[in-house]
Amino acid sequence: MGAPRWKPNVTVAAVIERDGRFLLVEEMTADGLRLNTPAGHLDPGESLVEAVAREVLEETMRPFVAQALVGIHMGRLQRPGGEDITFLRFAFTGSVAEPVAGRVYDAPVVANHWLSWEELQACRARHRSHFVLDSIGQYRAGQRYPLDLLHTDPSLYGRA
Repeated sequence: MGAPRWKPNVTVAAVIERDGRFLLVEEMTADGLRLNTPAGHLDPGESLVEAVAREVLEETMRPFVAQALVGIHMGRLQRPGGEDITFLRFAFTGSVAEPVAGRVYDAPVVANHWLSWEELQACRARHRSHFVLDSIGQYRAGQRYPLDLLHTDPSLYGRA
């Protein structure tokens, strides 16, 4: 029996722009209140596109339709005390509808904000990670990849 198999955490994020402003979530983290693009972990039995739609709905109360992949980012978080996590992050862009009546933000989200690029740059010390500006910057530069770049095998859903 060998050493435990290393597995990065797979996450998804959404870059959502409307009229030159970007939708950010304000959430409580171990480092206090931080701003992030709507994002979260891939759950078992869901595709990347399904995961980003679920995360956006949970964190913004808004249905999301992914239209393109903006980028794939890999990074490492090391904290005092030994926490060492590698993330593989898939950033999408798409459109959102109005908030669904009766829904509330999933914890730890406390608010949503529509911020301009200039406002985002001015508050970078409050960003959850540098991936916030990285992915929005890639979006602003026109970086888009078709969703058919991603393939979800039917075996994920228990079908051969």
